Amino acid sequence: VESIQKALIDPMWELLDRGGKRWRPALFLLSLEAVGGDAKKYFHYTALPEIVHNGTLVADDVEDSSELRRGKPCIHHLFGVDVAVNLSSAMYFFPFAIISRDSTLDAHAKNKLNELVTFELLRCHAGQGLDIWWHRGKKYEISEKEYLQMCAYKTGTLARLSARMGAILGKGTPQQEEALGRFAETIGVAFQIQDDILNLVGEEFSKGKGVGEDIHEGKRTIMVLHTLQKATEKDKKRLLEILNAHPDDEKTIMEAIGIIQKYDSIAYAKAKAKELIEASWKEVDGTLPASHAKKVLHAFAHYLINRDI
Repeated sequence: VESIQKALIDPMWELLDRGGKRWRPALFLLSLEAVGGDAKKYFHYTALPEIVHNGTLVADDVEDSSELRRGKPCIHHLFGVDVAVNLSSAMYFFPFAIISRDSTLDAHAKNKLNELVTFELLRCHAGQGLDIWWHRGKKYEISEKEYLQMCAYKTGTLARLSARMGAILGKGTPQQEEALGRFAETIGVAFQIQDDILNLVGEEFSKGKGVGEDIHEGKRTIMVLHTLQKATEKDKKRLLEILNAHPDDEKTIMEAIGIIQKYDSIAYAKAKAKELIEASWKEVDGTLPASHAKKVLHAFAHYLINRDI
């Protein structure tokens, strides 16, 4: 028992206790209430998307050789890569334990939730695989459509999982579940775009914490793709050189950010995130009855793409 505590439970709580934005659990509760469900009855399910999300962070930090997570050393630095890898995969299985032990659900509901978790986790790993392959320079030409699909898999899946789970437990209609799922996926994509923006010019930049990490990792963000499409051959060549070199020094990273800003790519990304949210809301708006949860859900989506942290 003590060994399992030290090798699995303690590392997990080390990360969970650091907090985080935790917007996926909020999205779950809002979706559940928006279809007329009782949030208090299923409040314990808020742990499900959050535990899975943090599991992906543990793996992501190992894959990216990151140093810090939420202002403290990454789990693999504190406990070792072997412990971190084992922990990340273990955290993907917690949802099935939560679902299987819920005596209030019938077999049909459990099967539906289990299938939902299974396929969203597969999509999440597909998205991470795309991101890894691309920032390793294994695919030279990446379209905006391909980038948005990668985000839909990597970041959109757990948002979609949260919303659809809320609709299922709230006994929403199939149309409501589908519309909320697509809206949540769009929120995830827009959230990723805003994260990419903040990595270059946000609050973390001014604090000197992880600034330009996407440049160091060579990530092909929507801003990079827009710049490569609009830039002169000279600027395009230089930006690719920097991204493929995975620089650590601030001067080179700032040079890349300067090229991106030169072509108004950050403004373009902000506008794209807003456009995606507004287009997706039109669909979900017609499937949900008027309610306080519906109003908050709409405002919540806009908050996520306008935040500065």
